[in-house]
Order: sequence, then structure tokens, then C-alpha cells
Amino acid sequence: MPGRQRIHYLSLDHHLGENRLLPETKGTYGLLMQLRQKQSIRIGKLGVFTFKPGYYLYFGSAFGPGGLKARVGRHLRCNKKCRWHIDYLRRWCSLVEVWYSVKPRKQECSWAAIYNSIRKVSAPIARFGSSDCDCFSHLFYSSDKTGIKNANL
Repeated sequence: MPGRQRIHYLSLDHHLGENRLLPETKGTYGLLMQLRQKQSIRIGKLGVFTFKPGYYLYFGSAFGPGGLKARVGRHLRCNKKCRWHIDYLRRWCSLVEVWYSVKPRKQECSWAAIYNSIRKVSAPIARFGSSDCDCFSHLFYSSDKTGIKNANL
């Protein structure tokens, strides 16, 4: 694939809680999370949704002050004021991995397009994390971890 860049992966096994491993560079990220039991969750103005147990992958970008370190560092915390759709879901999910790229342009929409084409993955909520673009969703679901990690970003 032309222009393809390296995607970095940080797992809990690599002390994910220590955001010192994340660069202050601007970039795009994915949060791979696990929900262990069925849960009804209010997602801001989108409404209340029932989430199935399994793995959820959210794509976002960090082009503000502090870059990836600041934005992903915020997502590492569970108890915070909910500002974005992902904040509501994150309170209930454990963070398994962070994926990121430091390519100097936003890529969450192209990553979402790739995941929209994977048969074993679904986009459970329209407009989740994508209210400022034309994507159906920036949140994806699979009942198993292998299914959601099967894409080739």
C-alpha cells in the first residue's frame, strides 16, 4: 500500500498506564477495549445503548496541544468529565491496547473505512465519534479479540 506508515502498538503488558511511553507528537490513535458484561450506557446526546460483552475499537486523532501523550493519557483515566462519546464508554471498558501513528495528517476516517469492510467486525452505533465527519462510526465491535485485530492498517 503506497504511503503506508508504521502503526505502533502498546498493550497493558507494556505498562500502558504509564503514558510516558506515548509521544507528544500529533497523530492518530485507536483504543482497543474490552467490555466484560452486557451494559446499558448513555452516550451523551446520542442516547442510551446496550453494549454486548466483547472488544471495542475506537479511532480518534490527537492534533491538539500535547499530541498523543495528552489525548491518549486522558483516555487512560476512567473518572473524568465526559466530553467525547468515547468517554462514556471508556468508564465501563478496560483498555487493552493503544494503536497509534505519528503521520502528520488525520487518519481515523481511513482506518474506519478499513474496519467497515471487515466481515467479523461491526459498527454498533451510528455517529459514534464521527459527528464531525462523514463516517458512519469510529467505533467497532467484535465478540473476540482476534476478529478485531485482524485488519491490516
